[in-house]
Amino acid sequence: MKARFLFFVAAMAFGLAAFAHQDGGDIAGTEGRRKKVAVVLSGGGAKGMAHIGVLKVLERAGIPIDIVTGTSMGSIVGGLYAIGYNANALDSVARAQDWSYVISDKENLRNQSLKDRMRQYTYIFTTGLVIGKKDVNAGGLIKGKNLAELFMQLCSGYTDSLDFSKDLPIPFACVATDIIENSEVDFHSGRLPQAMRASMSIPGAFSPVRLGNMVLVDGGLKNNYPADLAREMGADIIIGVTVQGAPKSAEDMGGTMSIISQIVDVNCKNKLEDNLAITDLHMRVNTKGYSSASFSAAAIDTLIRRGEEEAMSHWDEIIALKQRIGIDSTFRPAILHPLRPKAMTEKYHVVNYTFENMTPQTEMYLRQKFHFNKRDSIDATVASQITTCMRTDLFYQSAECRFVPQGDGVRVIISAGQRKSIQLHVGMRYDSEEHASLQGSIEIPFKTQMPMSADIRVRLGKRIKVHGDWVFHPRSFTKPSVSYSFHRSDVDVYYRGDHDYSILYHHHQAEVLPFDFDIKHFNIQVGLRWDYIRYIDKLMSDKTHDTGLLHNGHYFSYRARIEYNSEDNWIFPTRGARFHAGYAYLTDNFLKLEGETGMSDVSADWRMSFTIGKRFTLQPMLYGRLLFGDVVPPIFGNLAGGNYFGHYVEQQMPLSGVGNIEYVGHHFVAVQLQAQQRIASNHYVLLRFSAAQQANKLKEIFDNRTILGGQIGYYYNTIFGPLGATLGYSNRTKKPYFFVDLGYEF
Repeated sequence: MKARFLFFVAAMAFGLAAFAHQDGGDIAGTEGRRKKVAVVLSGGGAKGMAHIGVLKVLERAGIPIDIVTGTSMGSIVGGLYAIGYNANALDSVARAQDWSYVISDKENLRNQSLKDRMRQYTYIFTTGLVIGKKDVNAGGLIKGKNLAELFMQLCSGYTDSLDFSKDLPIPFACVATDIIENSEVDFHSGRLPQAMRASMSIPGAFSPVRLGNMVLVDGGLKNNYPADLAREMGADIIIGVTVQGAPKSAEDMGGTMSIISQIVDVNCKNKLEDNLAITDLHMRVNTKGYSSASFSAAAIDTLIRRGEEEAMSHWDEIIALKQRIGIDSTFRPAILHPLRPKAMTEKYHVVNYTFENMTPQTEMYLRQKFHFNKRDSIDATVASQITTCMRTDLFYQSAECRFVPQGDGVRVIISAGQRKSIQLHVGMRYDSEEHASLQGSIEIPFKTQMPMSADIRVRLGKRIKVHGDWVFHPRSFTKPSVSYSFHRSDVDVYYRGDHDYSILYHHHQAEVLPFDFDIKHFNIQVGLRWDYIRYIDKLMSDKTHDTGLLHNGHYFSYRARIEYNSEDNWIFPTRGARFHAGYAYLTDNFLKLEGETGMSDVSADWRMSFTIGKRFTLQPMLYGRLLFGDVVPPIFGNLAGGNYFGHYVEQQMPLSGVGNIEYVGHHFVAVQLQAQQRIASNHYVLLRFSAAQQANKLKEIFDNRTILGGQIGYYYNTIFGPLGATLGYSNRTKKPYFFVDLGYEF
C-alpha cells in the first residue's frame, strides 16, 4: 500500500512538471531546480543570419532559453526571438524580405505612384539634403529609414518604451556605442526597434541614432559578443555564437565595404577574449565567402544552413549541457508562438490617434487623406502607406507609425521626423550608340498649406534635355502639374539598316495636366500640350530616303493617357502586367492642322509575364501606333527600332533585330515574345522575337511584307543598372547588329 502511494505521488509530481513545460514556462519549483540559460549572439551584418540556424538546433535539442543578448545583427535576431519569434518564424522573416530595398533608402514601390516607381529604375543614387540647418539624420550613406520601418512592423506590440527584462517574453539586452563619449551603451529598456537600429548602425554605412546627447553606432565597436551582459542579467549557463571570419590581410582590402568591415572587426576584439572565457559553449560559424553585405537569397539560405551545421557538430555538447542546467534529456521548453505572419496582416482596433512633431495642417492632411474619422482598424500595410505618404507628399526625411496597446485595441502614434529641403537623384548610362550620358534630378518641396514641389531634371550627352515640373499635392490622389522641357536632339535615322540622315533640332514642350490621377498601379492623365520644333541642321547621305519636308512649327494637342503596371521588376519582371494606352489630337491652332482636320494619334502596348518554374519567364507583348489625318508632320511620324519605347524620340517603338530607329508607316502594329532565363542570382539570358506590319493606310496594313526579327542578349544586374550585350538580325535590315549598354534607360 505504501509503495502504491509513493508511486502515485511521484506520478503526480511528474505530471505537474510536464504540464508546466507545456503551458509555456517553468513553475516556481522547477525554476528553483534548474540554472538559467543565456544565448549570446554576435554582430556580423548579413553573416548574422547564421544565428537562426543555431537557434533551430537549440530548439530541437530542447534547450530552455531564459536570457538573450546580442550586438548588431545579433541584436536583431535576438530581439525578435525575445518577443516571440521562434527559429522557424525568423527563417521565414529573413527569406521574405527584399533586402536590397530594406538596406536602402528607396521608397516602397507598392505604395508609390508610377512616376515615383519609374524614378527608382532611372537613378542609381538618391539622397535627401537639408539646407540651412543641421541634418539630424546625416552621418551615413544610408539613413536606414526602411530598416527602421521594418523593425517597427516586426516589433508590433513592443514599440513603446519597455523594460526589456520585465516586459518581454524573454529578458533581452543589446549593445550600441556612443561615439561622443567613446563608451559602451547597454540597452536594458527603451523602445525595442530603436535599440536594435542603434546596435547595428555600422559607421559610415548607416546614419547613427541620436538619443539625448548620445550619438549611437554599431555596438561591435565596444562589445561585439556581450556575454558579460548575460552574466550580469543572472545567466548561469552561456551559449554563444560568433560569425567573424579569419583575420584579413592587406590583399583582402579591395573596396569600401571591406575596409569598413575591417575597421569594425578590429574594434570587435574589445572584451572578446574575456567574454569567450565565461562562455560554457561557444560556436563559431564558418562564414567564409560571405561578407556583412551578403543579403542575397542564396547567401541567406547558405548562412542559415551553416549555422545549423555548426550547431549540429556540437550536438553531444548541447545535450550534455542539459545535465548541467538541471534538466533531463526529455525536457522540452515551451516554444513561443511566432508573431508572424499574423502580426504583418492582423488588423488592430484603433482606440485613438496621436500625432507628434507635425503642424496642425499636416495632421489635417493625413486625417482627411486616410479617412481617420471613419477608420476604426489598422494594419501594417496601412501604416506603411501613411509613412510613405509623409515622405513623398509631405516631404519628411523620416516618419514613423507605431501601435501601442491600449484597452481593447491600440493607440496609433504617427510621428514625423525632419523635413526635407531637397531630394537629389543621379543616374549614369553608357551604350555603344550614344556613349556616356548623365542625368540628375532635384526635387524641391514647398511647405505651403497645400504641399507643392518642383522637380528639375537635366540630361547631358548626345541628347541634351532640361525638364521642369511643378506639382500640386492635394489631399486627393489627383496631383495636377505644369511642366516645361527643352530638348537638343541629335538623332541618326536609318533606312533598312543603312544610315539615312542625321538631324539636329531643338524641341520646346510645355504641358498642363489638370487631371493626373494615381491609385496603386494606375495612372490616368488628361491635359493640353504645346510643342515648338526648330530644326538646326540636317546631314543627308547619298542615298537619303525621302521623309517629307522638315519645317519649324508650333503644335497644340489634347492628350489623354492611361498606364497600368503591376510588374514586380521593371527591368527583369517575373510576374505582373504592363499596359499603356494614349490618345492625342494634334493641331497648329487648337482646331486644325495646316487647314485640315487635326492628326489623331492612337497608341497602346500590353505586356504580361508568365513564370515557368523558378527561373524561366515568358513575356508576350502586343503594341502599336496608328496615325489618322491628312497631314502627319515627320517629327510626329512612326519610328521603330532599338530595345526601348521612347528612348531617342518620344514616339519610338522597339523592334527586335532592328538596332537603330527607322521611319515606318503611319499605321504600325507588332507582337513580341521574350523568353527570360535567370542564371544564378543576377545573370539573365534574353531571347526576343517579333513580327510587325506597317503601312501608310490602315486598310493596307497587311498588304506589306511582315517585318521579322530576333535577338539574343546577356545581362548582369549590377547596382548601377543592367550591364549587357545584345546581338540581333531582321529581314528588314538584313544585317546583324551588336549593342552594349550599362545602366538604367533614360
